[in-house]
Amino acid sequence: MARLTTLRRAVAGLLMTGLTLAAGSASAATGVGALSALDDQELAQVTARDGISFAAHISLNDPTLVGAVSDSRLSLGFNGDGQNRYIVFKNVRGKVDMFAVTLGVQTRSDGGGDYIAIGLPGFVRYTNLGFESLSVQNDPMAPVTGNLGSLNINGTVSLQGQVRLWSH
Repeated sequence: MARLTTLRRAVAGLLMTGLTLAAGSASAATGVGALSALDDQELAQVTARDGISFAAHISLNDPTLVGAVSDSRLSLGFNGDGQNRYIVFKNVRGKVDMFAVTLGVQTRSDGGGDYIAIGLPGFVRYTNLGFESLSVQNDPMAPVTGNLGSLNINGTVSLQGQVRLWSH
């Protein structure tokens, strides 16, 4: 519960920072007085309402950029029976655009406390997201000799709902 209270304060603080910036711009235009900082007791009374929403544009190994790498690798290492093995993804690349991922602290309807609500993005677009080859090797830097497949995703996804996290 203490962690959620701390998170609630952090979310409220971020919201208040955004509101301070917005209100500061509005107050300059309307001649309203400056905003003042809130103490802990006043901050505890702030409700976040919509929480925080954000959008993201992620670009991995874009070949059109200056200095782009043409032979990149993502490897995962495992040790079994005294031998190291690596799963190697060669040339992971692509773009992901997400819109309206939300983060907020909500009160449970059963009165059992607060929870963190992570809203799923309403829109996700994948553009050439994938990898050139997948292999299992003893040395992650050795030339790729086998290929277990490749992946290339293009398309859009619409999601709804949220992931809820709470502690006991």
